[in-house]
Amino acid sequence: MSTLTLSVLAGLGIGVVDILPMLKQKLPRYTIVAAFIHYFVMTVVIFHTRIPGLPWWLQGGVLGLALMLPMLIHVGHDDKKPLPIITANAVILGSLAGVLAHWLAG
Repeated sequence: MSTLTLSVLAGLGIGVVDILPMLKQKLPRYTIVAAFIHYFVMTVVIFHTRIPGLPWWLQGGVLGLALMLPMLIHVGHDDKKPLPIITANAVILGSLAGVLAHWLAG
């Protein structure tokens, strides 16, 4: 399978993992769609990016957090309570994407 196909499949999976708790909480639909799109695109970007000098196991978490920074600023302006959860999700799911990229796409 090509790296693009693997990244799309992994992005779909990681996007679903992120939105499952949001569906249970019955958050607004636009919030759920935005989160899914973010994690889908984040995964594809992580699969196709290599950061020189940074170990492979750290790249996904760093990119996940970096890509989440604008959302953290936006959400944190109104409510600081969800920031630790959003940050942890970004680092954990970004790291998962990085590990998948390393082992599946090599």
